[in-house]
Amino acid sequence: MIQKTPRTTPSRYANQRTHYDEALVHGIIDEALFCTISYAEDHQPFSIPQSIVRVGNYVYIHGSVGSHFVRTLTDGRPVCITVMLADEIVVAKTAFHHSINYRSVVIFASGELVEDQDEKFASFKALTEKMVPGSWDYLKPMTGKEMQKTSSIRFEIKEASAKIRNWGPGHEEDEMDLPIWTGLIPIKPIRLAPVPDEEGAKHPLPEHLKYA
Repeated sequence: MIQKTPRTTPSRYANQRTHYDEALVHGIIDEALFCTISYAEDHQPFSIPQSIVRVGNYVYIHGSVGSHFVRTLTDGRPVCITVMLADEIVVAKTAFHHSINYRSVVIFASGELVEDQDEKFASFKALTEKMVPGSWDYLKPMTGKEMQKTSSIRFEIKEASAKIRNWGPGHEEDEMDLPIWTGLIPIKPIRLAPVPDEEGAKHPLPEHLKYA
């Protein structure tokens, strides 16, 4: 259950743009390949981009067991996790009213190191399948040694909110007669045809990589 708190309530457009629906929040996270994790250490702010995957009511990230970043996130300190999907550039009659249609999520949480090996393995599989769908069973199986070298950290999706803008440009009344085009410019990320390296060129492209 997602909780509405003062930290997840924006100061502007709270009623028009902010949502606490769990399915909506989960859907945005599932579509996003990357997030930004922000935290403080010794009064210094840090904001680190990271790949992300959701399993149930948790988001997971992965990193080397030797990473200072990974060790830092598992000491219980609060972090802020954000994802954003840009959908359209909003073109108005004035630069002031230009905007972006977007979907975003903000999560406040603390990281937990995943100790259960089955859960850890499942999070690795989920992230791999999110990044390259259909690849897990095609690849060489992950070894126990590789599992030991990689940490999985989870964050509960509890104190969170989604923020969405999905409408056209705004106009002032005195602008309506100006002969200036207005509308939306869609931004749609796509996967292009894979490009093999020297080793990959020796083998046929598998079905799960045939995007085009």
